[in-house]
Amino acid sequence: MWRGCRPLCWGLSPAARLPRSPPGPAGRGAGRPGGGRAYAPPAERKRFYQNVSISQGEGGFEINLDHRKLKTPQAKLFTVPSEALAIAVATEWDSQADTIKFYTMHLTTLCNTALDNPTQRNKTQLIRAALKFLETDTVCYRVEEPAALAELQKNEWDPVVAWVEKRYNVAIGSSTSILGPSIPASTKETFVSHLASYNSWALHGIEYVITQLKSLVLSMALIDRHVTVEKAVLLSRLEEEYQIQRWGNVEWAHDYDLCELRARAAAGTLFVHLCSESSTIKHKLLQD
Repeated sequence: MWRGCRPLCWGLSPAARLPRSPPGPAGRGAGRPGGGRAYAPPAERKRFYQNVSISQGEGGFEINLDHRKLKTPQAKLFTVPSEALAIAVATEWDSQADTIKFYTMHLTTLCNTALDNPTQRNKTQLIRAALKFLETDTVCYRVEEPAALAELQKNEWDPVVAWVEKRYNVAIGSSTSILGPSIPASTKETFVSHLASYNSWALHGIEYVITQLKSLVLSMALIDRHVTVEKAVLLSRLEEEYQIQRWGNVEWAHDYDLCELRARAAAGTLFVHLCSESSTIKHKLLQD
């Protein structure tokens, strides 16, 4: 364990990207679900450490950069609940080259948010924020025209909606009305109960995934491993992909946005699973 080490502070919190567009290099301070402002670190910084390791402290697993202990933006000791998550975060830091690109470190970002909880939300508020997306879920809003897009939505979205309905024994449905489908109260109650089975750390990750995909349905299917990250992202961008196939795309912007969304969705999903992991991984402290 590292005792009396010089602390290191930095931070970045995940921002909700309500209109989907290529994100800025440091998360542009957009509003978060439930209020609050995003952390705004420098986009990049020269790497100042040589070695990354983890150690176990009284509150969990810590990240060490040489002889410095990592801290959160609010100067809290950066401590995570599982060894697997600590290794994943340490790998993010270890993979940085000459320059630290903070905007690529999604797991570190999520840990900072869970530790600092800048919007001071409790578990009930986190569940409510996640559930609110069901009322405007991407896969529940359908078009009537053009007919080709309507057919595409039916063919691609209906199977996922049907799977989630069967998996959780709920009714969701879809609608072409601007008001969206009428979600039964029993469906909301079922999801509240399910989300309550997760700890607060995992709920931060679930909300993050839902925010990226704009869909509780797709997020549940992804977290439950029914669909892959690539498939979930494709389904969340179905109308965009349809328009791109028809009209073409900006040469680099589409690929950048797609890769970034995949990275965020994958990181959020991994975060949920690692925060739900009770066992530890032995003898894997980023040693050569």
